[in-house]
Amino acid sequence: MTATLLQEAQAAAKADNLAKAEHLYREILSKSAGNNEKAIAEQETALYELGALYRDHRKIKELGELIHTSRTVMSGLAKSKVAKIIRALIDLFSTVPDTIDTQITVTKDCIAWAVSERRNFLRQSLETRLVSLYIERGAYFDALNIINTLLKELKRLDDKMVLVEVQLFESRVYHALRNIPKSRAALTSARTSANAIYCPTLMQASLDMQSGILHAEDKDYKTAFSYFVEALEGYSSQEDSRAVSVLKYMLLCKIMLNLTEDVHSLLTGKMAQKYAGRDIEAMKAVAAAHSNRSLKDFEEALEIYKTELSSDPIIRSHFSALYDTLLEQNLVRVIEPFSSVEISHVAEIVGLDTRQVEGKLSQMILDKVFYGVLDQGNGWLIVFDEPRQDATYDAALETIRHMTAVVDLLYEKASKLN
Repeated sequence: MTATLLQEAQAAAKADNLAKAEHLYREILSKSAGNNEKAIAEQETALYELGALYRDHRKIKELGELIHTSRTVMSGLAKSKVAKIIRALIDLFSTVPDTIDTQITVTKDCIAWAVSERRNFLRQSLETRLVSLYIERGAYFDALNIINTLLKELKRLDDKMVLVEVQLFESRVYHALRNIPKSRAALTSARTSANAIYCPTLMQASLDMQSGILHAEDKDYKTAFSYFVEALEGYSSQEDSRAVSVLKYMLLCKIMLNLTEDVHSLLTGKMAQKYAGRDIEAMKAVAAAHSNRSLKDFEEALEIYKTELSSDPIIRSHFSALYDTLLEQNLVRVIEPFSSVEISHVAEIVGLDTRQVEGKLSQMILDKVFYGVLDQGNGWLIVFDEPRQDATYDAALETIRHMTAVVDLLYEKASKLN
């Protein structure tokens, strides 16, 4: 009987008859399966398919209610099975945009139920999921509170697989909070835990990706690139969407290393063609602007591909440094022929606001990129020749150091004679 209802529901879903399909699926779930394994399997299928139907039709509220009511259906199942089903139903939200708040509410509700039922494995699994949702939402301190509690429990239970995942989340949270030393320490712990177990491909790729991100923070783009290569292979083999982000980071490393010719070879490769799209086109435009040392082209690329370049915080932070570098290069090139020049003239050539150019020139003088002074009264920049360092002072200091060493040695020998 249940099998017939399931077939009818599947046919109705295919025919896009939502009301009929929903009614039939609900009817299957309302029946008691008892210990009949076939009936239990059919109810499980009905749960998944009804959840997928709600997802496809963007019925978020109904999907949340289904997860809530499904607990009654699953009451007789093994705890590990229940954990798998609830996680799968919550994961259905992930493809629907703007549902983070709903996912957090539903996950919290499921955690409260798992606590009341004393299902610790399910609670830990759901709390790990909640951490990832908090990170996606940007609620980093809420994520840290759960991470700290979970780490204590997982270390005591020696559950290495979940421990690696949580430690990786900890590294990502600290990185987002700009606490790089703690982020690096958490990643080291995650790698140590991962070495003790078989690490799935996606998890290993995530570890490599985070390693690359942290090396890029230290401006070690060469090492970061090698980690991103490993991460791309892992994500690509599993057809994971994060492969596009990793490819962007690889191109970023080449741009930051001033190896724009390598960007072209990467873009013509098989992997880049597989993930071709606006994201890759955006990086190509930035590489071209950097190669031409054109601030104008760089700003145009940032404007045209605003979504692709500004939505990723890692790309955004490195591009702000790249913008500063390009601006410095442009300003040095402009002022090079002059000993004295009007700031407004420099601003006109580089195509920026006078106040912005004045601030940048002031910073460059303080950083000793070039030597000069700003005459703000007249609006001039006076450029000096680079001062020559007199070697006499260094030689005198070196002689004094040697004399000090000789006197100390003589003193030691005199002390021994006495």
